[in-house]
Amino acid sequence: MTSSLPVLAVFVGALVGAGVFLLIIALRGLPVKPAAASGGRLARLRADFGGRQGLIALLAAAAILVVTRWVVAAAGVALLILFWRKLSGGARGERLAIERLEGLAVWTESLRDTIAGAVGLEQAIPSSARVATPALSGPLTTMIDRLHTRVPLPDALHRFADDIADPSADLIIAALIINARLRGPGLRDLLAALSSTVREELDMRRRIEAQRRATRFSAMFVVAFSVGVAALLAFFNRHFVQVYDTLNGQLILLVIAGLYAGGFYWLAQLAKFDVAERILVSRTALPADGLLEPAGTRPGGAS
Repeated sequence: MTSSLPVLAVFVGALVGAGVFLLIIALRGLPVKPAAASGGRLARLRADFGGRQGLIALLAAAAILVVTRWVVAAAGVALLILFWRKLSGGARGERLAIERLEGLAVWTESLRDTIAGAVGLEQAIPSSARVATPALSGPLTTMIDRLHTRVPLPDALHRFADDIADPSADLIIAALIINARLRGPGLRDLLAALSSTVREELDMRRRIEAQRRATRFSAMFVVAFSVGVAALLAFFNRHFVQVYDTLNGQLILLVIAGLYAGGFYWLAQLAKFDVAERILVSRTALPADGLLEPAGTRPGGAS
């Protein structure tokens, strides 16, 4: 036990120093980086470790290490706090997707009613922005600004689809792109049918989300119960868990923590939802003449 005190002191000192460093970062903030540099898994991990959640994880790990002197337990608690959001199985992403889908249905219905008054698509889109929900107002305002700067309507609609990045939105926007190029009749009836389809999908996803919410609650309950039992044993029945004070005990604790981590990951995967593939390719991956351009509509082509 005495030989492990210097190592423990080094760990405690490192954790305290890192905690002070993260506290200074949390108070002063970090400089804003360009949007291109903010993507990727590395950037998300850096945000987790450098934000408030990373500071809480570090302080909790330091407290666990001081009380129990278990390095594995301290690291496990820190990782649990850092990745706690991921254990929810994408609940926030699914909720935002449902809100975006609902806003898309409202916008499609508004666009259908506006076009019914013999208004062109270029005039109907800015008028429909008044009823846009918060989940859709940002991309829709950006598209209207592009139209005001003389961006062609098909290009503005395609960039609008890229901003939303939703397969259901692609279906509606693809119909608008085709109509913007062909100027054919029947757009109002098509939008009515598409809005009904979006409403049906919205009801289905709400029912699925209600069922997955029970799975997410089960995952959170297992996590909280497991960590709670281990904490109670460490604090109130020290003799029962004294075997983990040795090096072999730490190795055994590492195996147990790995099994729990695998179980938590499996529960999180059960609660996740699969995102369907988009039918509109991103604008950056398209050739110069774009997507959904019918034959004979290109400049110089046969009509």
